[in-house]
Amino acid sequence: MRVGELVNLDISDIDFEERECVVLGKGDKERIVYFEARTKLHLMKYLNSRTDSNPALFVSSRRPHRRLHAGGIETMLKKAGESSDVKHVHPHKFRRTMATTAIDRGMPIEQVQKLLGHEKIDTTLQYAMVKQSNVKIAHKKYIG
Repeated sequence: MRVGELVNLDISDIDFEERECVVLGKGDKERIVYFEARTKLHLMKYLNSRTDSNPALFVSSRRPHRRLHAGGIETMLKKAGESSDVKHVHPHKFRRTMATTAIDRGMPIEQVQKLLGHEKIDTTLQYAMVKQSNVKIAHKKYIG
């Protein structure tokens, strides 16, 4: 999901049973975002550690616990990248990487488009960095 969608989530938006949440995307369009079992475990651990009553899913660590903003997420990721010696860490990089990985693993581009909340498939195609090795494998599979 987009960082702006993430920071607008409330705890009540999360469906842990189905491992999904509804986000309000660009153009005030709702879409379902899914998360894996590992994410569910980390989210539950995080929520169990909280002592505040703020309805926001992600809040500041210092009192008063306020909803995090996109800039706060970006700063945290940048610091995590620097301490891990990884350059150019930002929220959008995770989104692009997820899309590229999904395509590399064979997810149809139309499903990646839906997952990302893109109206036009051209936008999704700009995200996807298709590996040349996968093009070769696909060529052998479909053409010979």
